[in-house]
Parts: sequence; C-alpha cells; structure tokens
Amino acid sequence: MSGTDKKSFFDVQILKRVLGFARPYKKRFYLSIILAIVLAIFTPVRPYLIQRTVDQHITFMEYDWIIIITIIQIAFLLVETGFRFYFSYITSWLGQSVVKDMRVKVYDKVLNLNLRQFDKTPIGTLTTRTVDDIERINDIFADGLIPIIADLLAILSVLAYMFITDWQLTLICLIPFPILIISTYYFKESVKKSFNRVRNAVSDLNAFVQEHLTGMYIVQAFSAEKREFEKFKEINKQHRNANIKAIFAYSVFFPVVEIVLAMSIGLIVWYGSGTQVAAGTITSFILCLNLLFRPLRIIADKFNVLQMGIISGERVFKVIDNDDFIKDTGTHNPSEIKGKIEFAHVSFGYVQDQPVLRDINFKVEPGQTVAIVGHTGSGKTTIISLLNRLYEVEVGKIKIDDVSINDYKLDVLRKNIGVVLQDVFLFSGSVMDNLTLRNESIPKEKVIEAAKLIGMHDFILSLPGGYDYNVMERGATLSLGQRQLLSFIRALLYNPSVLILDEATSSIDTESEQMIEHAIQTLIAGRTSIIIAHRLSTIQRADMIIVMDKGEIKETGTHNQLLKKGGYYEKLYQMQFQKKEVVA
Repeated sequence: MSGTDKKSFFDVQILKRVLGFARPYKKRFYLSIILAIVLAIFTPVRPYLIQRTVDQHITFMEYDWIIIITIIQIAFLLVETGFRFYFSYITSWLGQSVVKDMRVKVYDKVLNLNLRQFDKTPIGTLTTRTVDDIERINDIFADGLIPIIADLLAILSVLAYMFITDWQLTLICLIPFPILIISTYYFKESVKKSFNRVRNAVSDLNAFVQEHLTGMYIVQAFSAEKREFEKFKEINKQHRNANIKAIFAYSVFFPVVEIVLAMSIGLIVWYGSGTQVAAGTITSFILCLNLLFRPLRIIADKFNVLQMGIISGERVFKVIDNDDFIKDTGTHNPSEIKGKIEFAHVSFGYVQDQPVLRDINFKVEPGQTVAIVGHTGSGKTTIISLLNRLYEVEVGKIKIDDVSINDYKLDVLRKNIGVVLQDVFLFSGSVMDNLTLRNESIPKEKVIEAAKLIGMHDFILSLPGGYDYNVMERGATLSLGQRQLLSFIRALLYNPSVLILDEATSSIDTESEQMIEHAIQTLIAGRTSIIIAHRLSTIQRADMIIVMDKGEIKETGTHNQLLKKGGYYEKLYQMQFQKKEVVA
C-alpha cells in the first residue's frame, strides 16, 4: 500500500471514529442524509418549471397558466427554503452535539492523565486539543461531509436533468469543465496549505500574547516593552501574510469559475441559436449552470474544511487514546485511615534511566510528624507525589495502614491525604469557592471555623465582599503569603488523615509564620504529618527527620540526634545558622 493510500485509509478510519460519536444522534444523522437527497431532487425542479412556462405558456400567451406556475414556483421556493434552513440547522446541531460529547470525553481523560504527561506536554497544546481542535470537528458535520454529500447529489441531479432534456446541448456546455476541474484541484491544494499556515500563525500569535500577558510583570520590570513589541509586530506580520496568501487563492479561483460559467453560457447560446433549440430549454440550461456552479464554487473549500476536521480529529484521538493514566483498580475503602506509612525499597525517575529516588525505605507511625529535608533536587517533593499516586511507583512498594496504595480506591486515598504546596494555585472565583473547591457538602460554618483556626477569618472579612471576594486568576489580588494561608484552610476543610506541608511556610513572613504555628501544632496533633521544609526551624520538634541527598536517604533521627552525628543535617543546620548571623 502506497503512502497516499495509507493516508487515505487512515483519514477514513479517523472519519469513521468521528461519525461514531454521532451514533447517539443517528436519527438526526439519517434525517440530514434524507434531507440532502430531497434537496438534490428539488434542485432541477425550478429549471423544469421555467422551461415549461417559456415553451408551452408564454409562447402561446396562456396567461392563466403563467400565473398558476408562478404561484407554484413561489410556493416551491418557500418549501425548498424551509428544507434548506432545517438541513443547515440539523447539521450544525449534530456537529455541536458531537463536539459537546467529544469535549467531555477529552476533558475527562485530561483530568485523569498521569502527571508525567503534563510534565512533557505544553498546557497550551492540551488546551488547543480540548477547545480549538474539537471545534474544528464540528465543521465535519456543519460544513464538511454532509454538505459535500448534499452538493454532490445536487450536481448529479442537475446533470441528470440536463442530459435527459438535451444530451447534446449538455455535452456542448460542459466543454470548459476540464478547466474548472483543474482549477478546483489546484485551489484545493493551495487553500489547504494556506489553512495550515494560518492555523500555525494563529497558534504562534496566541502563544506569544498569552505568555507575555502572563509575564507582563517581568517585561515591564526589565523595561523590555519595545523589544517585545517589535517581536509582536513581526509575528503579527506573519499572521497577516498567511491570511493574504489564503485570500489570494480565493481571489484567483472565483474569477476562474465565473469565466468558465460565462464560457458555458456562451456555448449554450451559440449552439442553441444554430440548431433552433427551444427558448425554454436554453433558459432552463442557463439556470442549471448557475445551480451547477454554485456548489462547485465552494466544494473544494468544503473538502479542505473536511480535511482539517479530520486532522483535528486525529489530534483529539491521540489524547483520547492516551493510556498513560493512573489506573483506579483498587477496591480498599476503609471507614477511616489511621495514617501508618511505609516506603519499602522505592525507586523512581521522571525520565527512564534517570532515577530521582533510589531505594527509599522508612516508616511513619500513626500520629507521628516526619520532616524531610535536603538540598533542592534531592527528591523530597517526589516522595509526596508518589504517596498520593500522582505518579506510579516503578520499583518497590508504598503502604498506608499496611495496605498497598495501589489497592486503595483512588478517591479514598487522595481524600485522606491533605496537601499544602509552596506554589499555591487559586482559581478565578470567590474565596469560598477556592476554599471548598465548590464542594457543596462543606457548610460555610465549617469554612469559618477553619479560617479562625488559621487566623485568617478577620482578614477575609476585611476583603470587599468577604468570603465572596473574587481572588481573580491565580489569586493575583492576594499576596503569596495570603494565598498559602488560604490553601492551608483548604487542606483543613477536608480533615485528612495524613497532612503534607510542602515548603508551606517558605514564602510567609515572620508574622504570618507565627500566626499559623499554633494552628499547625493543633492540626498535626494525633494526625500523621509529613513536613518538607528548607527552614530547619520549622521542623525541630518533628518525631523523625529524614535527610536526603541526590535521591537517597542519608540520615534519620530527631533534631538533637542528627546534630550529635555531625553529618549532613548538622552541615545544613550550620549553613542556615551562619546565614542568619551574617544577615543579623
């Protein structure tokens, strides 16, 4: 099978899969096909009525019949218009219904993808797949496959009428058609390339604008406005040029169609005048040519739309077919988790043959507080990512309450592990929505209680609207420390059995840190806690401190025990102590 044949076969397979999403709406799909056939049958009716009117009634001055046929034509035109409206509506409705279902399926897959996929796939790419590419699939139904079928049926219907009426005249007027066919082919290829250039230019423009709006603080802080503006103008210029090339293809093709149409009409008049063809036949043939050329003007464009829809479908199905997601096959669903944690010979790497963790072994008893310290890149955050199965363990086993985390139902496992991260993400919306994550089962009273525990209740009330205050995208209207405190409340609300604080106080000032110190001690009492921190002052009271370096555990013990060893921990402690002295 040649490369072209393989590509065509592949396109057909993609198209079949897209059409498979229309199966729940098969009645409307079949109805659209039936309407396409009906409209094709309707297409030559008006030329036929005009032919009869001219040849049989106008010639013989039968005015009553002229009025009757005129009324019939008006009524027929209204009926045909109604059918065309419903055909356009139903194909668009079908496309949007398929888009809705596909978007739900894609987003459901994205929600459950292994975080490894987000590490290597740009967020903009997944956004494009979920929004833009799926929207292009709508064109397969609204402007692609079914409309193409309708246009082809209409062309065949008109040609059939013309051949039945006068096959010799039909052949004469089709003499210029090879010019149209060749022009249509080159137009199709040119527009296809232009579509790709325009889509790439739009993608580059969107990426540039989105990135620079997000990083506007850096642009202005480093006085880079002029340089970035020049870059924007260049990208915008490329976008303009891509669109101009697409416009140029249309500007050439449509006049060619008009010239071919004029040539065909001229041949009809020339042949008809020389052979004494009836005036009604000539009139109806001229009308038929217009009906024939109308779909031909846009059918090449529709083929490109169909092709682009198939290409978008291919991209979307790559997301749908991605099986790199956390398998939720566990059945263990305990009424409560005590919080005993065990890592047994755990090794892991984000990239194959590049381990981040090497043979990690430790145990945490229920209610204990364990601190993990070490230089940046030592694997501290990776440990907690494995604990709540954001990534799958490659070697070894992780247990909670002597049960492998793979045996837990995924939602049960994660609901019992609360996480407060250093890089806090807040969604655009109210404070209440961000604290509860729109979980309606959490009453406002419980939110207020948690906010008071953290010492944030009065601050929240001071905001315009209080708990209804809109924090804007990524919490842009709040300081980093305030966002971290809100994320602390969010973790408290879900009352986890295991609490993880990942650099949770690294960006909080001394006053804020003192404010939450008592709340932390109250929270971790009787609850298993894992604290990751660069500030050793925050973990001195931990029951056990794990010291890591380059993915390995170097030391374990209490604060005093590790200081007496004079090893890795003692060096880290001295470094921080000396820094404080220098600052002082």
